[in-house]
Amino acid sequence: MSTRVRKETRAAVPGRLPEGALGVIGWAGGAFLGAVLVFGGVVKALDPQAFVKQIEIEGLDFLLPAVVVTAIALALEMGLGSALILGLRRMWVLGPSALLVAFFLFLTGRAYYRDLRGIATEDEAGCGCFGNLVERTPAEAFWQDLALMVPALAIAFLGRRAPGGVAWVRLAVVGVLTVGLLAFARAAPDLPLDNLATRLKPGLAIDEICSGDGDGRLCLFTIVPELEEGEHWLVIADLDEDLGKALDSLNQHVFAGGRIWVLSTFTPDEYHTFFWSYGPAFEIREAPPTFLNPLYRTMPRSFRVEDGVVVETVSGLPPEP
Repeated sequence: MSTRVRKETRAAVPGRLPEGALGVIGWAGGAFLGAVLVFGGVVKALDPQAFVKQIEIEGLDFLLPAVVVTAIALALEMGLGSALILGLRRMWVLGPSALLVAFFLFLTGRAYYRDLRGIATEDEAGCGCFGNLVERTPAEAFWQDLALMVPALAIAFLGRRAPGGVAWVRLAVVGVLTVGLLAFARAAPDLPLDNLATRLKPGLAIDEICSGDGDGRLCLFTIVPELEEGEHWLVIADLDEDLGKALDSLNQHVFAGGRIWVLSTFTPDEYHTFFWSYGPAFEIREAPPTFLNPLYRTMPRSFRVEDGVVVETVSGLPPEP
């Protein structure tokens, strides 16, 4: 029986999809998985410093520095993701993609297990695989990753054709996109992307700036309830020498009749040392790292609130009154 006859016989079997349809379904599964990987890589590249911290929290820098691990992770997500979107479903793409999916599930599963046992730290409970823009609990991260990536990965194996040569053009596109993402991640901290890369942007109401879930949910209006009326400047900063040097500028706002609040994570000793060393005229309110981290890329970062709504954000300290 000739090859053509055998193909026609297979296509005519009742209940079996045509090979062309299987190929389309397989590409769709691979493209969906690729889109998830590319989205995760781009979101992390917007704030690479936060991703470096997450690498350190997860303990993934045991062999290489966290900066190097970050670059490798971004390259894998963009490289494999764009290859799948472009239809490169060879085993040298699907195999590493399967390992990457398994690794993500291991990380989110470990965080979920530690959260169930009550042994997760605040940082572990607050981090996510899609960066600071997407807030997920450990349970949500695990089950969402499982539902999004595993079925798509399995479908991507359907309807694969025998290799017919090297797809140089598509490989070149993958290489350009991967190098481009790494270059963007390197430049991102110096680009004016705070409103895009964080959850803090003009137009947000203070009751929308929250973190956590259930009884542990914390919102900005709980930390500073006075924000519901009037105009206020808030500064996210550490209680350190740099803030002390800016004390006169911040105090001028208070002396001019303005309201200044500093949001910071500190210990009682750090607070007393700063207060008695500098004597600030503004008020300082404590907020946990899981609340503050998604609101900035570099500190200090300031924002102006009018009648409970964010109307302006500034990278650095507020402008002179």
